[in-house]
Amino acid sequence: MVGSGTGQTDGQMDGQVVLVTGGARGIGEAVTRAVVAAGGRVLVGDLLDEEGTALAAELGEAVRYVHLDVVDPDGWAQAVATAEHLLGPVTGLVNNAGIVTWGALDSMPLADWDRTIAVNLTGVFLGMQAVVPALRREGGGSIVNISSTAGLVGYSAIPAYVASKWGVRGLTKAAALELGADHIRVNSVHPGPIRTPMTAGLDEATTAGQPIPRMGEPAEVATVVLMLLGPATFCTGAEVAVDGGAVVGQVVRPPAG
Repeated sequence: MVGSGTGQTDGQMDGQVVLVTGGARGIGEAVTRAVVAAGGRVLVGDLLDEEGTALAAELGEAVRYVHLDVVDPDGWAQAVATAEHLLGPVTGLVNNAGIVTWGALDSMPLADWDRTIAVNLTGVFLGMQAVVPALRREGGGSIVNISSTAGLVGYSAIPAYVASKWGVRGLTKAAALELGADHIRVNSVHPGPIRTPMTAGLDEATTAGQPIPRMGEPAEVATVVLMLLGPATFCTGAEVAVDGGAVVGQVVRPPAG
């Protein structure tokens, strides 16, 4: 049975304040709900003002929403300041905001490439730059960067997305090396086919060859993110696939008869 992602009520995030980008829906929303259920507080940053405001209203005093474009350094600075003012010292960051742009390598417009790299990779870089001073002030913390199985293997027709997600994977490892002395852990999570608005057009038949032959749920990703934010205190620079085994290989079933 797939968990709801809101059953974590053991207080493992008590006193923690986490900034979650792209937190208004999909995986980001599931992470927000999981952190709150575990006793933490969340600043949701997103461009989806209506959805973000509604989520904050539903979850109450533990959640605040800010309009945040992750490619805007000033917006990042304001988001961190808002979190500290309204919720308390920041102890965690989940870089979840992302976009996908479809198109063949030989015909993709440069503007589509640039925008995808900016949001998916530069946005992660800017987020870490903005949050690291706050984490240092608190004596450490945890950063979770949401990459993708596209950061572990290649896919056709989404070259900018693949490049950006491999970049997130590498940037995570570089940051883990630099920030370990500050007691800041940095890990990447690599979702596969997850049921979100981004994958709304994905044919579920594509999951048939996975060891777990179905789409995943955002709450299943949130469970792993919560572990890396909280109890996984000896993990840094790691990459965790949440993909039903998609990158392991394809299940080959013998012919009938």
